[in-house]
Order: sequence, then C-alpha cells, then structure tokens
Amino acid sequence: MAVANVLLSAARRLRQPLPGAQPRIRFEMPPEHEAEPGSEAPFGSPGPRMSAQHPLYMGFMGTVGVGIALLVYWIGSNTTQLLLWIVTALFITLGLDPVVRWLERRSVPRAAGILLSVSTLAVAVAAFFATLIPTIVQQVTQIVQQAPKWVQEFIDSEFFRSVDSQFGIRDRISQELEKFVNNPEAMGGIFGGVVGFGTTLANGLFGALIVLVLSLYFLAALPAMKKWGYRLAPRSRRARVEALSEEITGSVGNYVIGQAAVAVLNATFAFIVMSIIGVPFATLLAFVVALLAFIPLVGGMIAGFLVTIVALTAGWQTAIVFAICYFAYLQFEAYFISPRIMQKAVAVPGAVAVISVIAGGSLLGVLGALIAIPTAAAILLLVKEIFIARQDSR
Repeated sequence: MAVANVLLSAARRLRQPLPGAQPRIRFEMPPEHEAEPGSEAPFGSPGPRMSAQHPLYMGFMGTVGVGIALLVYWIGSNTTQLLLWIVTALFITLGLDPVVRWLERRSVPRAAGILLSVSTLAVAVAAFFATLIPTIVQQVTQIVQQAPKWVQEFIDSEFFRSVDSQFGIRDRISQELEKFVNNPEAMGGIFGGVVGFGTTLANGLFGALIVLVLSLYFLAALPAMKKWGYRLAPRSRRARVEALSEEITGSVGNYVIGQAAVAVLNATFAFIVMSIIGVPFATLLAFVVALLAFIPLVGGMIAGFLVTIVALTAGWQTAIVFAICYFAYLQFEAYFISPRIMQKAVAVPGAVAVISVIAGGSLLGVLGALIAIPTAAAILLLVKEIFIARQDSR
C-alpha cells in the first residue's frame, strides 16, 4: 500500500505543470476571428493616416521605396539558388495539392495524403536515378575498355599512315602529350574539373533534399498560406482576390497533373515500341522521354529525335520504325489524348505558349520551360479579369 501511495503521488506531481512554465505561443495564420467593425480592437484603433500630399510623407516613402527596391535586388541576386528551390517546391506543391485534396475527399487525413503523395514522387525520382547511374557507369566502363583497341585500329589504318607520312602527326601528338603531362596548370585543371563535378553533384543532391522538405512544409501549410495571403488584400476586394487566386492555383495544379499523365503515357508507349523493335537501353530512354515530355510543345519532339539517334546504333531500319511509330503517336496525343486530359487545365494560345516556353527556358532553363505555360495562363487571366474589365468599364 505504501508503494502504491508513493506511485500515485509521483503521478500526480508529473501531471502538474512545472513552476513558471507557460503554454507555447502559437502563431495563427491568419487569426481565426476578425474584429467586428464596431468592436474595440485589443491594441486600440488605428489613427488617421498622414496625407499623401505631405512633403515629409512623400520624401520619406520615396526613400523607403528606393531602399526596399535595392534591398530586394541585393537579396535576390545573392539567393538565386534558394529562390529557384522555392519556386520548384511551390510548383511541386501546386501539382500535388489536387491529389492531396482528392484523398481528403475520400476520408484520408491530410497528413497521410501528403506523406503518400511526396513518398510516391520521391520513389519515382529515386527509381530514375537508380536506373540512370548504373547505366552510365556501365557504358563509361565499356568505352574505357574499348578505347585502346579503337585507338590502335585507327593508328594501324591506311588512312592514318598516309596522313602521318605527309604531316608527321604521330610525332606532333607525342610532343603535345609530353607538354601536357609536364604542364602543372593543365594537370591542375583536370583535378579542378573532377572536384567541380563532385561539388556540382553534392549541390544537386542537397538541392533535391531541400526541395523535398520545402514541398512537405508547403503542402502542410498551403491552406493556411492561402488564408494569410487573402487577408493581406483589402476587405472589399478580398472575395475577388480569393476567387482569382483559387482559379490560378487550381489551373496550375491541374496542368501539372495533366502533364504528368501525358508524360507517363508518352514514356510507356515509347518503352513498348523500343522493347519490341530492340532499341538499346529502353528503360533508361523511357525515363528520359518521360522527363522531356514534361516540357510542353517541344519536349516530345526532342525526345523523339534523341531516341531515334540512339536507335541508329541498332540499325537504320530500327531507327526508321521507331521514328514513324513515335511521331505518329505524338500526333495522336496532340489531337486526342492531351485535349481530354488537359480540359480542366490551363488554356493558352499556341503563339503565347511557344513564346512563353522559349522565354522561360532562356531565363530559368528546364524549370522555366516547365512553369512557363502556367505562368502565361495566370498572366492572361489577370489581364482579362482586371485590366480588360477596367478598360471595358470606362
């Protein structure tokens, strides 16, 4: 009984809060309850604003505006890589959010839906690299093993002998190789290139991890982030801002999901054709086709030409058969598959789509080409609903 009393007393003490402990302050995004127009705010009512025509106000605000612009430029120029990671994570978030909401409508908790969606994406990316890296290592090893034989065959050929007898190429090559080996700067450049490649690979892996973590956080906080953003708009325009924002984010999400479905179908068809006609490295090339198919308009064409070139190693007949089948599929996809899959996604005129893809690719590379069409669609929607509507009302 004494032991039981001691245990009960210890349990009661553990349940009591520590002396001086306070509950953790939680930041609400946004505050759940808005103050009524006639009610007293907890920090008092704001006073009247200074007149915008006051010289002191104009000078101060002009100086502040220039300072903020310079600060934003400095931050942007020094955090370019971080901004690209954030944009990539937001793009992935908007693409996975429709999947998460679809799972929520089927009684799956949002946390479980986020974990399932991001895990599926991570497994797909890991499968791509798990297929890509061993194939590259195998092919490079084969090239290194066969390179001495190819060089010796070229040296023993009649063409090289005739050229060497006229121009002395063999002696010239020996002299240049000796100079290169004895040049410390050249050897240092080779070492620096190897180190640079390792650094680039490490930065890429670190960036992928950062994007994955940011995508998790953005997916978890997306509803609260939207509410917070809507609260920044004036009350009279908040409903319109919310409607336009939901339309834009929904269109971007539908575009990403639709483009992913089109890319999977494209890669599946290419893999089946390559397996049937015997194109080498069919699995690796299927992943490459899926990746390029995410780039609208030109991605499929680039993938077709690339695989056709690889298929030439198996014979010109194989290359011709693949080119006919694949480019015929691209026509079928453009007229029958894409219109049905992308019917709820963005609608952008062809000329605007081409210009936006080229401009996005020039500015941000592959990422810019991927987000070019959703960005163009958002700009067109804002121009239609704001600028054109204002012009029509005049």
